Amino acid sequence: MDTIADLARFRVQGAAVIHPVILSGGSGTRLWPLSRAAYPKQLLPLLSERTMLQETALRSMTDVGFAAPIVICNDEHRFLIDEQLRQVGVVPQQVMLEPVARNTGPAVAAAALWLIARDPDALMLVQPSDHVIGSVARFHEAIARGVGAAQSGKLVTFGIKPDRPDTGYGYIQTGQALEDAEGVFLADRFVEKPDRATAERFVDSGVFSWNSGIFLIGARHFLEDLGRLNPEMLAACERAVHKGTEDLGFFRLDAAALSEAPSLSIDRAVMELTDRAAVVPVDMAWNDLGSWRALQALGSQDGDGNVVQGDVMLDRVRNSYIRSDSKLVAAIDVEDVVVVSTDDAVLVARADSAADVSGIVERLRRENRSEPIQHTTTYRPWGYYRTVDAGSRFQVKRIMVKPGAKLSLQMHFHRAEHWVVVQGTAMVQRGDDRMLVRENESIYIPIGTAHRLENPGKLPLHLIEVQSGPYLGEDDIVRIADNYGRA
Repeated sequence: MDTIADLARFRVQGAAVIHPVILSGGSGTRLWPLSRAAYPKQLLPLLSERTMLQETALRSMTDVGFAAPIVICNDEHRFLIDEQLRQVGVVPQQVMLEPVARNTGPAVAAAALWLIARDPDALMLVQPSDHVIGSVARFHEAIARGVGAAQSGKLVTFGIKPDRPDTGYGYIQTGQALEDAEGVFLADRFVEKPDRATAERFVDSGVFSWNSGIFLIGARHFLEDLGRLNPEMLAACERAVHKGTEDLGFFRLDAAALSEAPSLSIDRAVMELTDRAAVVPVDMAWNDLGSWRALQALGSQDGDGNVVQGDVMLDRVRNSYIRSDSKLVAAIDVEDVVVVSTDDAVLVARADSAADVSGIVERLRRENRSEPIQHTTTYRPWGYYRTVDAGSRFQVKRIMVKPGAKLSLQMHFHRAEHWVVVQGTAMVQRGDDRMLVRENESIYIPIGTAHRLENPGKLPLHLIEVQSGPYLGEDDIVRIADNYGRA
């Protein structure tokens, strides 16, 4: 197939442009402790120097057929996503904020409603932000095959040729070929994750594909089917978009309206029920990175089948994934294990049991521990801070402020702060005074004093913060003014 020629058909068939819709709402618990709710796997560089979100956005950065992407994410990730897209030169049409998580059905519906107000014939390429596609050329070829069917009203999904009877994926049964749409077939049925015997039967039949979770659908056609099959969801999403508000360049869906939408996936809400579902089978080296085992399979293996990253030392280790993001990890005489070490947590598991890590994450959440939520490094729109040490009545943090960025004007009821600048120059407001604090200089902020930290320079500002007082929680912050809408 001539890829360029097929991509060029995007403009010929009704002149519709394809709008990438990137879903970035997941928390990635199966890759804990690397992936956390506040910094999930799609925001991590797991297989290259780019993050999964960046790789997803760049797949549609061609000069033929694609509009700028629409990204749907939760509020906490908005500035991280904005910064990661900026780093790779992607300017989104819109970043839509979900104030409450309602699964992929309402997310896709909200994007479709926002789009048809601007392009009544919009085609949406709906993609999760955390999947790997090894062959982008084959992905584009599959999109080109599905364009005509999608424009004529079919809701097209992409089926992955299975190479094993995996019980962790949903399956699609391929039906009759569509006329005038080479390589596109009716989707006879969708099957949620089957048991082992059923999965083996599906693979042996040759007519089942894995459900990739990627869709090429007309916004208008999708909303028509949603209104017929799940009118409650459509009505709630219409209200969420209508009552949505602009917020610092983002579009925030209305929380009260969105919370009334049934929490259903796009498969459950529409694709499993519609009579317009179609499938394009494709072999594009796809992987949903749903486990440490999957990450191991895609990594560069040594002569003993090990994938190693970070400061790791091995002796008689085979077929294992061992990763350290901080301290030295030494492993001796083990086989088929996963070891992942971060600043504050270490995962050790048999390779075939590593997918069960979600159970540990749930236990940690029930105990109200921080490890499922945050890393020791916490990212903010102005930069980040990292907890270095903590004890009774004190806490030490390392803070980085981006060039030109400033923290909120704030005060604390229970703690004082002492800042030592180690690199760059800080502009500090303390009460009514404003002063420059340079490298190797320090300043003291008493309890109850309004203060603000700003980086007026062109290089990152690094400083050490020592907090002292009877209570040091992050909720002891009274924001008086803020550039990021948090006051």
